[in-house]
Amino acid sequence: MLPGAPKFLKSAIQYEVIMGSMAYGVSNDSSDMDVYGFAIPPKDYVFPQLRGEIPGFDSFSLKFEQYQQHHIVDPDALGGKGREYDFTIYSIVKYFRLLADNNPNIIDSLFVPDNCVLHSSDIGDMVRDNRRLFLHKGCWAKFKGYAYGQMHKIRTKKPKGKRKAGVEEFGYDLKFAYHVVRLLDEVEQLLVSHDMDLRRNAAQLKSIRRGEWSLLQLEDYFKQKEADLEKVYLASTLPDHADTDAIRQLLIDCLEQHFGSLGTVVTQSNAAELAMRDIQAILTRYQEKR
Repeated sequence: MLPGAPKFLKSAIQYEVIMGSMAYGVSNDSSDMDVYGFAIPPKDYVFPQLRGEIPGFDSFSLKFEQYQQHHIVDPDALGGKGREYDFTIYSIVKYFRLLADNNPNIIDSLFVPDNCVLHSSDIGDMVRDNRRLFLHKGCWAKFKGYAYGQMHKIRTKKPKGKRKAGVEEFGYDLKFAYHVVRLLDEVEQLLVSHDMDLRRNAAQLKSIRRGEWSLLQLEDYFKQKEADLEKVYLASTLPDHADTDAIRQLLIDCLEQHFGSLGTVVTQSNAAELAMRDIQAILTRYQEKR
């Protein structure tokens, strides 16, 4: 059992994958293993009204958004050399919200190679099979923002531990550097092909991790790639925004497959009802301006 995890978690996990350098094809024996996934917590965690709690008023007595634990050591891994694990398991609700936002780490988790999938239930398969449903042009802003964040860390963050020696040798943090290039390559794939091969440019990323790029070369690459991707973004045929209705329906389908019918806790509005709500909202705004 994972340390500090809620008791229900072990049997609730629907999807669990290896992320990080292993998924990107640049790992070595000293690499940590990052594990991401999602779980479906008990029904009254997802729908607190079943316990009589009023969202927005009561402080929920039971809630679960994510389980995160770093530096879990398996001393028997790698023939006794040991390996360190980082686990992040989300509630399916938060996982879907992050996917709809095109969070790079979470989007990546649906595109890992098959040999990085540790566990996938029928529900996990359903989400993975529908991974393109979550994509939209907002991925460019998200991935670019993450790439900027890695560049900022290169310029400002003081290295510690085993990464300090690399910075002293090469003049900058190679791990942050390869993430900059990785993120820009990934978002280019999403914008152009609406798909993603996390290992497409593994050879390039390995060369960066070996210190074969100078910091100036990295900065020039980032500047030129950003300009090129602005044009790719404008030409992309991805939808402008997330299809929240379709994503919500997929979430409901997953929950119903797990819990059974949700008719008593989730109401489904038909097209006419939604149109009437939109008209009423417009009328209300008009009256308020008068």
